[in-house]
Amino acid sequence: MTHVSGAQTNKTDQMGQGTSAASPQEGGSGEESFRRFDLATQRDEALRAAQAAVGAGQNIVLPTDTVYGIGADAFSADAVQGLLNAKHRGRDMPPPVLIAEPAMLPALVSSIPLGAERMIKECWPGALTLILNAATALHMDLGETAGTIAVRVPDNDDARALLLHTGPLAVSSANISGQPSATDVGAAIAMLGDSVAVYLDGGRTPGPVASTIVDFTVAPAGRILRQGVIGFDQLEGLSPGLEDLVTEQVQADQAAAATPPSSSPDAPSGSGPSGTPDSSADAAAGSGSGQD
Repeated sequence: MTHVSGAQTNKTDQMGQGTSAASPQEGGSGEESFRRFDLATQRDEALRAAQAAVGAGQNIVLPTDTVYGIGADAFSADAVQGLLNAKHRGRDMPPPVLIAEPAMLPALVSSIPLGAERMIKECWPGALTLILNAATALHMDLGETAGTIAVRVPDNDDARALLLHTGPLAVSSANISGQPSATDVGAAIAMLGDSVAVYLDGGRTPGPVASTIVDFTVAPAGRILRQGVIGFDQLEGLSPGLEDLVTEQVQADQAAAATPPSSSPDAPSGSGPSGTPDSSADAAAGSGSGQD
């Protein structure tokens, strides 16, 4: 159970910032703590504390327009590794980057295809993550990204206000990898505990449906790697020729399941229909491929 010690209460009262709570994880020493802020009543203090935590290389939890996210300084390799460690996730599943406004994007990427520009104009801020080729001079180590970066602008005023002060943040869903995404701060605390320094409580988020992911690093019109809040029909109208890899993979799996096993010794093993390699979203994605 999360509790507040007398010493912690006195320290918090003197600072005037948030609630300091001992770790809810079993086996903890009780000396390590996190701070939780109510954005409805402590917004200024909350944003200052979160900015300070990011500057110190620590993890924070913040509300977004989909689910709660765990965030860290995108320009600090150590901070990003701390985020991955908190989620029990490897470098093969790099986090996307949240930015405050579309004007910040050109500094992070080498180019923005026309279809991506149209999606940005129509859908940002919003639940759309774009995978683009990273700028060659970009000093970010997010994991095994193959030279790409997944970016979005969240449709959440508190998140964008924080991002204006911190700059780009590496942000993934605030959960242990494989567990349900948190749609309230209590669920995030229960999973992440004191691996996070500051929790920003913005109430229940609109989730649990995550953002749609579109990859522009292979096909010029883009490829949907994950179906989310924004549907294919809306996006295809903005980028004609957009591929829907999610639906294609489902259809391929259904066709394979309905096809009797071949008795031919020459039939390829471990391949999809017609012997083509698996084209799942995770296999194709690069940066952002393992997002919750």
